[in-house]
Amino acid sequence: MKDTNKIKESKLPYYLLSIPAVALSGFIILVPGIQTIYAAFTKWNGISPHKTWIGLENFRQLFGDWVFWQSVKNNCLWALFFLVIPVTLALLVSVLMSYHKVGNKSFQIFYLIPYLLAPTTNAIIWLNMIFSPNAGLIGFLQKVGWDITSPLGNRSTALFGVAAVDIWHYWGFLTVIFFAALRQTPKDQIEAAELEGANGWQMFRSVYFPNIFSTVRLMMILILIYSFMTYDYIYLLTSGGPAHATEVLSTYSYTMAFSAFKFGKAAAVSLVIGLLGGIAAIFYTFFSKNEELV
Repeated sequence: MKDTNKIKESKLPYYLLSIPAVALSGFIILVPGIQTIYAAFTKWNGISPHKTWIGLENFRQLFGDWVFWQSVKNNCLWALFFLVIPVTLALLVSVLMSYHKVGNKSFQIFYLIPYLLAPTTNAIIWLNMIFSPNAGLIGFLQKVGWDITSPLGNRSTALFGVAAVDIWHYWGFLTVIFFAALRQTPKDQIEAAELEGANGWQMFRSVYFPNIFSTVRLMMILILIYSFMTYDYIYLLTSGGPAHATEVLSTYSYTMAFSAFKFGKAAAVSLVIGLLGGIAAIFYTFFSKNEELV
């Protein structure tokens, strides 16, 4: 009993030291979160100090709004793009870098440059150097006779155009992460596979991938979560247009709040975003609960 009391007393200073961090997190995260949840069930213009309780009316309006469902569809497509294209590309390039070790550091810096640039800078680069019909690559192809237009101006291709910019910005970061994980592969496993005569695909499938699977899974869950919170590149390149073709939940929420001044409805959209991200986090927790720490 005395030993238990001593352990509790020895841990007390650590608990006391954690109080400022817990309090700060509570004010920054918990309090605004509770206010957002409450606002989602009210009619509020964001200016008046009074909020009118309307229950589930905001959610009824959301579920009856085709723009909301278009946003959900675009978010799902966005998540699919990012779960397939940058992950596959990053895995391929990281494996190639692990085989050809000359210049790895230079390549890592090169791949990280788009990720290190501000989203505004990347958006300006693509708008002026790629998508511009006057001075960009699109304009050059038009001058040499190609029948091509900027994908951002077409409803059927706008989402692909914006996704291409964000994938260009993001895939290098994934490459560096996967390459760092590949470097942790035990050398004895690699040497054993080489002695067995394994080719490149067999080496990746049986040695490299099992060792980096937890990293890949974590990054895919984070991609899934971030896909439902994506905002910057869509707002900078198209602002959700043309005709809501690139509208996602975050831009829809922003428009509801700061253009239509329907902060209650915007808060309801934010809860939907949080719910979708929470589901992804639950899946990650469920799949990783049996992993052992090494």
